Amino acid sequence: MALSRDLADHDRMITNMFKVPTDQAGWDKYRLSEEQLTFFDKNGYISGIKLLDQDQVDQLNRELAEVMDPNHPDHDLFYEFHTNESTDPDRIVFHSLGHWRITPGFHDILWNPAFLMAAHQLLGEKSVRFWHDQLFCKPAKHGGVVAWHQDFSYWTRTSPMQHLTAWVGLDDVTQENGCLQYIPGSHRWGLLDKPVLTGEMEGLKAFLNQEQATQLDNPVPIEMEKGFASFHHPLLVHGSFENNSERPRRAFVLNVFADGTCSKTDGELLPGVPIITNGEKMEGKFFPLLYPLEN
Repeated sequence: MALSRDLADHDRMITNMFKVPTDQAGWDKYRLSEEQLTFFDKNGYISGIKLLDQDQVDQLNRELAEVMDPNHPDHDLFYEFHTNESTDPDRIVFHSLGHWRITPGFHDILWNPAFLMAAHQLLGEKSVRFWHDQLFCKPAKHGGVVAWHQDFSYWTRTSPMQHLTAWVGLDDVTQENGCLQYIPGSHRWGLLDKPVLTGEMEGLKAFLNQEQATQLDNPVPIEMEKGFASFHHPLLVHGSFENNSERPRRAFVLNVFADGTCSKTDGELLPGVPIITNGEKMEGKFFPLLYPLEN
């Protein structure tokens, strides 16, 4: 198969990175348990879901090293690219959106059956459509923070709110190297104002009441081995602290929504993506249907 320069032109896997089930029994092997679904409903997240084996992690880390180079020949396909988005000049947070359009591994993880079945269940058994991807990388010794925030506070240009985030480590993640941290139950706080994403860690406190602010002092660290994922609700408050360790902390994020989500703006949904007018369904090559696949 001849590949387009822009891999968004391909609405199926383009490698054999994953084996996609051919019947419902094959998909059911990846289903989350009722206990996991109940935990998600109560706390707003679940973690420790294996998505990748070591070879797949190695492949994605190789591709990551390539796309982090601003001189990559397909660099213009990124929606956003920040070699360092940290507001602290002594810290670094690499953050980008759009790498699924550039390398085959990051393209094909969208069709990882373990990811898709979990997303399908956590979206209330609805069909899953792609929103966008992200990279968050913190180098050893001077990695910066990702401030406390809710994902949907940056996504209010879409409606209704029926979104989901999967965060996947490409390194073993611990508190020492800046793992993700959650505030359980905060998905029931309602929509909050958005802070600067890689600015002051505690910036969200300006928008919280005293009881909520106190809960930020007792987060749950999500420590996981590489290749494992956590999933969280679009209103769950989360963030990550500095990486002062001797190890990097590399991760990618997959953001999806239930099919039927519409644009809530007449402006750009993502830089360079054709306008979908206010009230129109979000679909097309930049927002492919992932599960079930279109015939």
